[in-house]
Amino acid sequence: MTKKLRIKSQKSKIIFPSELRFDVISEDWVIVAKKRFKRPGVFKKKKRKKIQTSKEKCPFCNLKEKKILEKKNTFVIKNKFPALLPGEKIETKKEGKFYRKINAIGYCELVITKDHLKHFPHFNLEKVKEVFDVYQERYLELMKKPFVKYISIFHNHGKEAGASQPHPHSQIITTPLIDVDLKRALLKSEEFFKKRGKCIYCQMNKWEKKTKKRIVFENKNFTALCPFASKRAFQTIISPKKHLSNFEKIEEKEKWDLAEAFLVVMKKIYKALNDPPYNFYLHTAPADGKKYHFYHWHWTILPKISIPAGFELGTRMEICVVEPEKAASYLREQ
Repeated sequence: MTKKLRIKSQKSKIIFPSELRFDVISEDWVIVAKKRFKRPGVFKKKKRKKIQTSKEKCPFCNLKEKKILEKKNTFVIKNKFPALLPGEKIETKKEGKFYRKINAIGYCELVITKDHLKHFPHFNLEKVKEVFDVYQERYLELMKKPFVKYISIFHNHGKEAGASQPHPHSQIITTPLIDVDLKRALLKSEEFFKKRGKCIYCQMNKWEKKTKKRIVFENKNFTALCPFASKRAFQTIISPKKHLSNFEKIEEKEKWDLAEAFLVVMKKIYKALNDPPYNFYLHTAPADGKKYHFYHWHWTILPKISIPAGFELGTRMEICVVEPEKAASYLREQ
């Protein structure tokens, strides 16, 4: 009888340089490259190209268009090059068996701050609050217009972030459709609410408050944090602590606290990353007249410190080059 030869193998522990994290809202996977984090000084010393336009040649400083709304530091105009135009009815057309199209009905506006070069990190609290006042006023007005199902408010800073003009400005665009990403978020939020009777965003914020690893700043009404499955390094989400579905219903005191949270975070990003290009945008319940009590509105700030390449574009899987925990810690120190 032969004895079986037992070979004792020593298993070496593999240390992975990255990890995959699951975004419970979008259901996307994100690669967090844990070993790519650079020393803070690298970000602060990075040289950046700026869009150069003199005040004399700036179209916003030498305005010819009629203003829709004007306040002390901010005004609103129609976009001179709109992607959508107002219309009287939705027209649907088919092309062959598979394709269809509708006319691009909507409203496009620019929210412009009056200073030619100073942007959010340079503002005082009153100026930031005034911008949110304008966002809310225009939102409430535009949601009354026909064929408005969603209102997008966003801001691009820097050439790499898509800004065509150096003069700081935000954009408001209405659409007759709800985009796929928001639809997915709404469905996931509703599904969770039906099963648990709770808001999924509130539950995530509760966990973040408990662990405190990814929180950048908080005040009485708002929390700013780097999300667990950040799609970009230093991505920061600012959301109300109270469960609120509609940004346009924000109250005066809440606006002051939102302005404070926004200003603190923007100053930290400006200092930590040496005035990086960035985008920020609002995600709120649609303006289609339906109730979305299960959703939780929030602002997302995305600094541009890396460029998506073939892998990200081909797989729709983002690579975050800085761990959210380390990003939040670094921002807190600023």
